[in-house]
Amino acid sequence: MYKIAVIAGDGTGPEVINEGLKVLNSISLKYDIQFDFTKFDFGGGRYLKTGETLPDGALKDLKSFDAIYLGAIGHPDVKPGILETGILLKLRFGLDQYINLRPIKLYPNVETPLANKKPEDIDFMVVRENTEGLYIGSGGFLKKGTPDEVAIQEMVNTRKGVERCIRYAFDLTRKRNKKKKLTLSAKTNVLVHAHDLWMRTFTEVAEEYPDIEADYAHVDATTMWMVKNPEWFDVIVTTNMFGDIITDLGAMIQGGMGIAAGGNINPGGVSMFEPIGGSAPKYTGKNIINPIAAILAAQMMLGFLGEKKAADNLEKSVIKTISRMKSMSAGKMGYSTSEIGDMVSEEL
Repeated sequence: MYKIAVIAGDGTGPEVINEGLKVLNSISLKYDIQFDFTKFDFGGGRYLKTGETLPDGALKDLKSFDAIYLGAIGHPDVKPGILETGILLKLRFGLDQYINLRPIKLYPNVETPLANKKPEDIDFMVVRENTEGLYIGSGGFLKKGTPDEVAIQEMVNTRKGVERCIRYAFDLTRKRNKKKKLTLSAKTNVLVHAHDLWMRTFTEVAEEYPDIEADYAHVDATTMWMVKNPEWFDVIVTTNMFGDIITDLGAMIQGGMGIAAGGNINPGGVSMFEPIGGSAPKYTGKNIINPIAAILAAQMMLGFLGEKKAADNLEKSVIKTISRMKSMSAGKMGYSTSEIGDMVSEEL
């Protein structure tokens, strides 16, 4: 029995999560895996009604679950930054989800904007540090709103935070057992203090993994090679801000937000899995949004819970379903949101 916290969120979040739950219920019947789903209403709608993002005690409650299944957070009537910091960052930091894990994988019958690239060319993982760097919110203003205004945003990196992220990436590279190459993407030539810590830690930890090729690339070179030669990569490990940027680039080269899933991982605690695309409010209630990313997020969750056979079968079912779809874009798929959920369930 797995206790799963479900945060459907805003916009089309509930629609795609419903299809993910549909598929998980089919998994439950086929593999005799029991799920206990508990739904939470955190998101823009609740904030507009109550003025609170996460209520007191929410983090404590969520720590009792085996995993969190998230739809999307974002409401057009809520000022940008409120929900992101009050819900998403608070969950990541409060639950110490120090790894953001993003598979960048091109499936058959999915169009990529990269010319002449095939599924065998685009299959790598990005390990993004998720609780430090520029996103911790350290800093402030001086003389705000005047011509002499000063804005400071501090980048904070700890040896502990950097090392545990790098070790996770080395272990993942070994477990994948593909090219067995781990690339550190940073900016050691400019961010000479913070990224010197990353480089030194990476070099030291690499000595414990002689079977893994330890590689380095500046982040600007990484983005160029992701477009020109994505087949070079196996696993990329990077900082919080750089990871935020290159994973969105990764989503585009794998076919778009409709197919990109990710996990916020605490290897020893509660992890959260979600489709990467936003709440897409303009498509809300039209039954035309692509639920594949949400279903792949459920597939990642199964793998994290140790249900490898079910996770592998679900991915195969997704691939079969994609082969029948006309497009990954909302309204152009050839099927409705709910029909795609039905198709994946039937393919199991």
